[in-house]
Amino acid sequence: MLQILPIVGIPEVRTGTDLAALLADNMARCGVTPAAGDVLVVTQKIVSKALGLFVRIEDVQPGPRALELASASRKDPRLVELALRESTDVVRVAPNVLITRHVSGHVMANAGIDQSNVGGSSAGAIVLLLPREPDRCAEALREGLAAHWPEPPAIIISDSFGRPWRLGVANFAIGASGLPSIIDHRGEIDRDGRRLEVTLVALADLIAAAAGLVTGEGAEGIPAAVVRGLAISAPPSPAAAMLRPAAEDLFR
Repeated sequence: MLQILPIVGIPEVRTGTDLAALLADNMARCGVTPAAGDVLVVTQKIVSKALGLFVRIEDVQPGPRALELASASRKDPRLVELALRESTDVVRVAPNVLITRHVSGHVMANAGIDQSNVGGSSAGAIVLLLPREPDRCAEALREGLAAHWPEPPAIIISDSFGRPWRLGVANFAIGASGLPSIIDHRGEIDRDGRRLEVTLVALADLIAAAAGLVTGEGAEGIPAAVVRGLAISAPPSPAAAMLRPAAEDLFR
């Protein structure tokens, strides 16, 4: 049976917080001991906070390109400047829309720069950047948890994206360690005897979305959850394995 276990009671994460110790302590308080096959899904926000990826927006000086895109997107030029610094490519610009390819390879709005639930007393004055190497962050977190359990759970770092052709956001995996992010079923035979030709399952995204049912998107204050009951046999692969090469982007 699949279970989603929220890890509650996690306090506000500050720069330099030992995230592995914090998560291990709160998992213990919640009575959650890692079992075989468990996946700990951690929101990007607390990872970025622990890394100190805060920027005071008033300290940002927009350049000419940022001013141009800010006019087209109707966005704060300082936010646009930060998005450009954190991106390798601008994918789409329209009123109230700025889609970029983050340096990690993920395509998202505003380079994933976060303005909600950032913490502190000057709401709106501070923004939070996305980790530049989320797979490495996931690996480091799992290594940190190995100090608490001989067999630490697999790790997913999740973030919420909008999706082409659909309204609303859903949680996706931007970093992963200890599990197969994508499972290749090509060449297998379905129940009718037909050979599968294109079926790739984004397992890490499915797990991240499931955890999002309890971590939420607003004031829930639950930045981590354990997904339990999965039977996974494929070899591990990072979240970057799910990124579609830019050359295969048919919608640019």
